[in-house]
Amino acid sequence: MVERRPLLDLLTWIVLTLGVVIIAFPVYVTFIASTLNAREVLQVPMTLLPGSHLLDNYATVLFKGVGESAAPVGRMLLNSLIMALGVALGKISISILSAFAVVYFHFPLRKLCFWMIFVTLMLPVEVRILPTYKVVSDLGMLNSHAGMIVPIIASATATFLFRQFFLTIPDELTEAARIDGAGPLRFFKDTVLPLSGTTIAALFVIQFIYGWNQYLWPLLITTDKNLTPIVVGVTQMISRSGDAATDWNLVMATVMLAMVPPALVVLLMQRWFVRGLVETEK
Repeated sequence: MVERRPLLDLLTWIVLTLGVVIIAFPVYVTFIASTLNAREVLQVPMTLLPGSHLLDNYATVLFKGVGESAAPVGRMLLNSLIMALGVALGKISISILSAFAVVYFHFPLRKLCFWMIFVTLMLPVEVRILPTYKVVSDLGMLNSHAGMIVPIIASATATFLFRQFFLTIPDELTEAARIDGAGPLRFFKDTVLPLSGTTIAALFVIQFIYGWNQYLWPLLITTDKNLTPIVVGVTQMISRSGDAATDWNLVMATVMLAMVPPALVVLLMQRWFVRGLVETEK
């Protein structure tokens, strides 16, 4: 029986409320700044009430861009969406096949192969950026969506999570499929893949946000402003010249738009996200 303690419940509510306020207040200030004009944003203290320039600011950044070197934010959002979807789907596809091979195929040095994959966690793209750039350049993939996506779609973390989930699938299912004459591909398509739905959903959320937030790699291999993702584009809107002023209201509008897609993915898939992580840990 769970004992109810009103004082403890009140303390819990206060702590959670305080945490929400601390996290949400900067987002609220960013939204307010995106509804003001350039002069109102620089006022001290800045108002905490919405302004009258919301539609103007968002229309400007979506279709015109900010500054001469920045592409319209609508184009940046499309580039980020392509990259995030490509990274998420690519990582899931490669990882689920790698984990399936490691768990269900018995070949020499199987465990060594898995641990070699796992060790790559110590070598993120920032560590191997020079050889990766050389390979991408030699393949003619600079200034392309493929060049932004392909070098970062391998994922040891996703492979590990899929492997742990596959180990929880009863051996009786494997034996039943073998008795029915199902080959490896049919067993994967008809049995393993449907059972992996929640794990795939959880990894999709993680990898989508990972791809959406990529900064260094796209900045390095793209010089065409029409390929600029939103995270890189925000930094390009900030003036580095002492003579030019930064339109902070437009920058804040861009930041708000940049937060919408990953937030929607988390909100729409949160139930599958939690279930996928819980089932993977069993």
